[in-house]
Amino acid sequence: MLTKLKGQHGGQFTSKMEGMLTDMALAKENQKGFEGYVNGKPGGIDLAVTILNTGFWPSYKTSTDLNLPREMVECVDAFNSYYGSKTTKRKLSWTYSLGTCHVIGRFDHKPIELVLFTYQAVVLCLFNNTERLTYQEIIEQLNLSHEDLVRVLHSLSCSKYKILNKEPASKSISTTDVFELNTMFTDKMRRIKVPLPPVDDRKKVVEDVDKDRSYAIDACIVRIMKSRKVLLHQQLVSECVEQLRRMFKPDVKMIKKRIEELISREYLERDTKNPNTFKYGLITDAKDSPPSLLLSSQKMYRETIIDFEQGCKCLEAGVSELKRILEEETTSETLIDPKQYLELYTTIYNMCIQKHPHDYSQRLYNKYRDIVEHYAKKTVLPSIQQKHDEYLLRELSRRWGHYKVFVKWLSHFFNYLERFFISQRNQPPLLEVAMKSFRDRVYLEVQVSAKDVVIALIHKEREGEQIDRELLKNVLDVFVQSGMGTIERYKEDLEMFLLEETESYYARKASSWIQECSCPEYMIKSEESLKKEKERVTHYLHSSTESKLVEIVQDILLVSVEKHLLEKEHSGCSALLRDDKIDDLSRMYMLYHPIPKGLEPVADAFRVHVTREGNALIKQAQDAAANGSFVEAQLLVGKIIDLHEKYMVYVMGCFKNHAFFHKALKEAFEVFCNKKVGGSYGPELLANFCDSLFKKSGNDKLSDEAMEATIDNVIKLLDYISDKDIFAEFYRKKLARRLLFDHHKVNKEHETSMITKLKRQQGGQYTSKMEGMVTDMQLAKEFQKGFKGSLTKKPGGIDLAVTVLTTIHWPSYKKSTDLNLPREMVQCVEAFNSYYQSITTARKLSWIYSLGTCHVIGSFDPKPIELVLSTYQAVVLCLFNDTERLTCQEIIEQLNLSHEDLVRVLISLSCAKYRILNKEPASKSIATTDVFEFNSKFTDTMRRIKVSIPPPSMEEREKVVEDVDRDRRYAIDACIVRIMKSRKVLPHQQLVAQCAEQLSRMFKPDIKMIKKRIEDLMARDYLERDAEDHHIFKYVA
Repeated sequence: MLTKLKGQHGGQFTSKMEGMLTDMALAKENQKGFEGYVNGKPGGIDLAVTILNTGFWPSYKTSTDLNLPREMVECVDAFNSYYGSKTTKRKLSWTYSLGTCHVIGRFDHKPIELVLFTYQAVVLCLFNNTERLTYQEIIEQLNLSHEDLVRVLHSLSCSKYKILNKEPASKSISTTDVFELNTMFTDKMRRIKVPLPPVDDRKKVVEDVDKDRSYAIDACIVRIMKSRKVLLHQQLVSECVEQLRRMFKPDVKMIKKRIEELISREYLERDTKNPNTFKYGLITDAKDSPPSLLLSSQKMYRETIIDFEQGCKCLEAGVSELKRILEEETTSETLIDPKQYLELYTTIYNMCIQKHPHDYSQRLYNKYRDIVEHYAKKTVLPSIQQKHDEYLLRELSRRWGHYKVFVKWLSHFFNYLERFFISQRNQPPLLEVAMKSFRDRVYLEVQVSAKDVVIALIHKEREGEQIDRELLKNVLDVFVQSGMGTIERYKEDLEMFLLEETESYYARKASSWIQECSCPEYMIKSEESLKKEKERVTHYLHSSTESKLVEIVQDILLVSVEKHLLEKEHSGCSALLRDDKIDDLSRMYMLYHPIPKGLEPVADAFRVHVTREGNALIKQAQDAAANGSFVEAQLLVGKIIDLHEKYMVYVMGCFKNHAFFHKALKEAFEVFCNKKVGGSYGPELLANFCDSLFKKSGNDKLSDEAMEATIDNVIKLLDYISDKDIFAEFYRKKLARRLLFDHHKVNKEHETSMITKLKRQQGGQYTSKMEGMVTDMQLAKEFQKGFKGSLTKKPGGIDLAVTVLTTIHWPSYKKSTDLNLPREMVQCVEAFNSYYQSITTARKLSWIYSLGTCHVIGSFDPKPIELVLSTYQAVVLCLFNDTERLTCQEIIEQLNLSHEDLVRVLISLSCAKYRILNKEPASKSIATTDVFEFNSKFTDTMRRIKVSIPPPSMEEREKVVEDVDRDRRYAIDACIVRIMKSRKVLPHQQLVAQCAEQLSRMFKPDIKMIKKRIEDLMARDYLERDAEDHHIFKYVA
């Protein structure tokens, strides 16, 4: 590509691109040399550096001021050292915005390798040392631009991977946001790349091109004029356009503008006679040359020697004048007369530059110390010691202000001493000398009294009185400045005592408030106390005190009474939840969230309350079931869903979606969602609820939005069910009945939505059979269409519809191959068998008559009635076409039907709502000696009736449990073999534990069953015990 561009546009067009490729080739050699240069990994990091030549590459933002973590700084220093040893002619500028880092994130669920940009990495490294940071704190610590930091924080807290939690949880970044590391973050991948929103650099590209075009036009004009010397304006513009259009279409206005610029820079000039003619260069006469400027300076040094005593008299006069002005409280910035100031400065200057032995620099330095010490001891200290209480602080503040002004002007006088003598002799700076004098002569004498008054004033403010905050701010500045660059004096002389007083004060308040106030009132007072303590730091305390003050207030007002507060009888956490006190619950979260482990008791109280509510619903349904009413059991799941929605609102709103409360809600629902109600456990109740729900949706009783919301809630509840495989089996049986018997009412979109969401939560294996059932029903329509097309007439005179089911997808049904059908039905079966064999010979049909339905016309004396029957009912009634009376035993013999199935059929035809057969004797039970005859007198108001058949006994539920137990044995076997195949050798306890852990996602495995399956696998030679240690198993390949 570059070669062809170069061939078409020339070497200059591609020179930078070629340089970029060369840089990348050289980068490998540099990296190899660097790795050989360093001993080990600098900062424990694998470092790779690519050196780019500035002239070749686009201009990038260099980040020399970025504050890197210590490990990265070591890497940068190491490479700088290597590169400095290699060449001294080039200077490195680090472009961190282009760097990438591979960082291991230690999250609670598992460690994840994060592929980050350097900016993202340095932000995340800040959270190694602290849990929470504000936006402002991050920008101050990193010295990163606002634009770049917003992009970085957006990528880490608002995009796909939320590695940081942000408060408030919005999609935009503001300077007031607070961030903390999301320790609950996880992902299915072990390595993820966190993208950074790109910067829109189109505007910069246009600016760079415009700048390059300006240079190109200038060069073109100079090149033309240098060869032509004189040229008309139009010719110059035309030739310039002609030469430049090979690269770009030049703007004529820009060319004219550049001509004027070159004229101003004296590259061109207009002809004096014809302004439209330009000349190259400018010839000037000597008389036109600008005059040279001679700068003169007045010497401050004078030949006469200034004696030290003489100079000191002048200095003392100036100091006395300064003291007088300060005592008069002059507010003007210029305290000293300029002439006097110049005289003092010049005197000190001359005394310092005189030759030895008249160089008085050291003596003047000592003189400065004497002056400030004398002022502090004789003027400042006595005036402060005369005052007491608040007046002492006012005088201290006033004298501190005077002292700072006094030292400032002395520093001006002794400026030459500061600049030269002190730096050369490595003496303490003048300001340090002055501050040390104040500390030793004044501060140490009055700090105890000042501290007592300060603490007393703060106590007054806590009690609601107004105080002078500006005064306290000035006084506390004395404590801070007396630390000589540190805040140790402030900490030891004031902060320590203030914190003790704070702890004592709030301990008294806590013991009083907890007895007098309700939980909401107590929290309001605590919130107000925290707010006021933070305000004190803002107005006058040192910023380092805030965290300590807040911690004390939190410990005393919140942590120490947390249990008592949450369990208050009529206003505790449970009462707030019961009464929907959203504001109070939000306040509780905001108060305890910043406290380490502060939310755990709140979450536990939340869990206990939700568990209590759920157990109450379960108890209500159990009591109703015990009294013979199963209505409550049918409504139970709906009530649990409503309960879940209610408390999820609290979790998402009041508790800010915090992981503790999600966990508490999950643990609470797991307790009561798995309890037994009326003989049915949670999985069966949930499956029954789904069956009822989808039957309603087929009748269009629910809108699509309401239906989807309910399905979502069912999926959430399923997460709390421990035996998810039992739910799947019950749900599959209910789905089968809906698809087979209510297919005309089934809403396919809702059924598919449910299966899709189950698949997303539990995996493809969980829903594979359900998906197969739905697919079978779709294929059945095609089979039916093909079957009808293959018929020339109706077999047996019957309209036949057949649904072909794949055995492995559907529940196991009783096959009825030995049932003796009527001749017409036999013809139908043979016709479909013939058609199916013509389509495929790879599959075998087994007819399940127990699932069939028949529409039969009953010719009764009053009127004919269409009967909707099961196949079993139909074949029984067809027997009475040829005879009037039959015994139960005769029916069994003629049809070859099981006694159990026939009893259910005869009850539905002779003892139920529609008595199509008369029975002798007329009882409610069926015996083998009973005699039946066709009831020709039967009639009904409807022209079509559906004769229901009694459902099977409780054996169906038992069969589901048996099927699930069988599947669990297979699952446990597969799990054990899978573990042992990867581990080869494993102790018994570890094998059982790993197996239980892997299976717990689907069901709660029984440890005894796992041990039993291990023994069975050993018997089948999949495993064997270790010869030396019988508690260790080996995998047998």
